[in-house]
Amino acid sequence: MDFTKVVLASLLIASPIAAQEGHGVSPADLERGMQIFLNNCAGCHGPDGDLISGVALYSGRFRRAQGDNELRRIVQNGIAGTPMPPGNYTDEQAGMIVAYLRSMAATGGGKLTGPPGNAESGKAIVEGRGQCLECHRIGRQGTITGPDLTGIGRMRRAVDLEKSLVDPDAEIRPDNLTVRAVAADGTPITGRLLNMDTYSIQILDARSASLRTLKKDELRDYEVMKKSPMPSYRGKLSEQEISDVVSYLVSLKEQM
Repeated sequence: MDFTKVVLASLLIASPIAAQEGHGVSPADLERGMQIFLNNCAGCHGPDGDLISGVALYSGRFRRAQGDNELRRIVQNGIAGTPMPPGNYTDEQAGMIVAYLRSMAATGGGKLTGPPGNAESGKAIVEGRGQCLECHRIGRQGTITGPDLTGIGRMRRAVDLEKSLVDPDAEIRPDNLTVRAVAADGTPITGRLLNMDTYSIQILDARSASLRTLKKDELRDYEVMKKSPMPSYRGKLSEQEISDVVSYLVSLKEQM
């Protein structure tokens, strides 16, 4: 489905969607559903699903869908007589989109907790005392030891960005896992996980910002960290400053 021309105006808030009929939705399914939604739907609906007047996809309430199966059919078949066209999604892909829409309702309805932000002020914080570019890249500035933020406004909702700033351990994304290892000679190694198979681990080394392949049988020990390397800015930045940073990050829409 090409959501760049989609308007879900007929999915007006009316009644809560029934409990999810499918079970076993994994974090990977939600991640994939989020990427499909942001790549194909957010152009019209916005990353928070509320860009179209009268439609709040983050609410989990839809007039024409009383359950997940009905919502999946709308995603795939569209709605006759409306700008919502039929899509080209498999049942699995449509289910991932629906699962992501439901997950949006569980994250504060897409609303920020702080005051309205100022993107210019946020940019100054990111490039200055926030020290964000010591790990992240935006355009041609910064480093690559952390995820690239160049197009983060296309990929993440404002509420999720806010949570990452104040509670980074709450949700550790697959592209921000850290590996800590010890070489056979006792040398510590730290880097962002890029890939891991039976015999090796590929990381982006935190010190050299270079790609490294570690052979498992040549390591004394290794561990995929359960906590994010991202520091919390709660107490380090004021509520206004956090809102400013989020506003700036949301504005970053360029392709990476």
